[in-house]
Amino acid sequence: MGKAKKTKVSKSAAEGGDRYVPLADQILDDKSVKSTSRVKVRNRKDRDDEYVDDKLSKRILEQARQQQEELQEEHGAKGKSKKPAPRTTLGTGKSEDDSESSGDEDVEDDDEVYESIEVNEEDEKALQMFMSKDPPVRRTLADIIMEKITEKQTEIRTQMSDNASVQMQELDDRVVNMYKSVRPILQRYRSGKLPKAFKIIPNLRNWEQILYLTEPDSWSAAAMYQATRIFASNLNAKMAQRFFNLVLLPRIRDDIAEYKRLNFHLYMAVRKSLFKPAAFFKGILLPLCEAGNCTLREAVILASVLAKCSIPMLHSAAAILKIAEMDYNGANSIFLKTLLDKKYALPYRVVDAVVFHFLGFQRDKRELPVLWHQALLTFVQRYKEDISSEQKEALMELLRAHTHELITPEIRRELVHSKCRDVEGEMPQGSGVMEEEDD
Repeated sequence: MGKAKKTKVSKSAAEGGDRYVPLADQILDDKSVKSTSRVKVRNRKDRDDEYVDDKLSKRILEQARQQQEELQEEHGAKGKSKKPAPRTTLGTGKSEDDSESSGDEDVEDDDEVYESIEVNEEDEKALQMFMSKDPPVRRTLADIIMEKITEKQTEIRTQMSDNASVQMQELDDRVVNMYKSVRPILQRYRSGKLPKAFKIIPNLRNWEQILYLTEPDSWSAAAMYQATRIFASNLNAKMAQRFFNLVLLPRIRDDIAEYKRLNFHLYMAVRKSLFKPAAFFKGILLPLCEAGNCTLREAVILASVLAKCSIPMLHSAAAILKIAEMDYNGANSIFLKTLLDKKYALPYRVVDAVVFHFLGFQRDKRELPVLWHQALLTFVQRYKEDISSEQKEALMELLRAHTHELITPEIRRELVHSKCRDVEGEMPQGSGVMEEEDD
């Protein structure tokens, strides 16, 4: 048998001298809560620093006021009108001037990428000599819609290669009234959410007809930026190209012509349109070059967007090829220089097209602008080893016909100390001394 366990005796029973206490009393005695005389004291070191007594704070403010008055008397500033210092609200740590801070913090952050561009008037006048005398008529979305309406009323079906994709449908009066009510919202839009009826326009088959009801020409700049975001995200490249060409490009050109600079929201809309590179080149850049009346200011602003954004090589190579084959105007040199300066590994076909573009001026008797010489210098610096020996000799001959006192010697030096793509072996003697200069 096991050893018998001893019965526990409570302390109270032991102190009372009664050793044998009934079991029920022992159980009740153990479960009861007993008060203790111990008092826990927690010393909070930061308690005194958290609050300041009322009397002490009053004395501090009085002393500060007295010191301020003494300083004003010493410097002779008492009684003179000065701009009051911003008052600080107790407990907030912000001044009253800070409380009225604008809510466009994102716009201020993005303002770092937007800079005011100054254009020399003499350069702009020189560039006008190379503009087309008879530019094509600019077409907007309103012009195309009105042609479609007239065509439907007269029941004449003409074939328009570029505008045949415009879908026209009979619209319910409720739909027309709804989108006409959206129009004043877009005219005074600054920030916030857009109506849901406007956001679903890219998903409609006849989105051009619906968009025409909102009058894009009267939208605010902020509304144009939001619309560009929506249409660039929800339309395919072909439809986005139509939006850029019929809505965004006319608004950009009108804004630059009116204010001599581009609105910040429209500038960000152009940057957003580059998310569809093919649509941007076919809807904005190439039509602007083909028009032949692109001003220097327009070219510089759009070129700054190209320089800051990352563009896939194939899209840029196709754009360089198209620009090189166009009739020359000053804006072409700006766009060529910007795209060539991105240092793409271009196919030989594109390099040859650029060479033939410059060689086409061999018999041109006009005095070429500085932009042309700068574009040639950039091309030679970046792709001097991708041209053939015959092209190199032809470019050297071109430099005798068109010269610039500062730029032409640099171009000739780059060509002399370069190895052509069809020459095998070592570099010419002395070419290793000169290092390629990258702007």
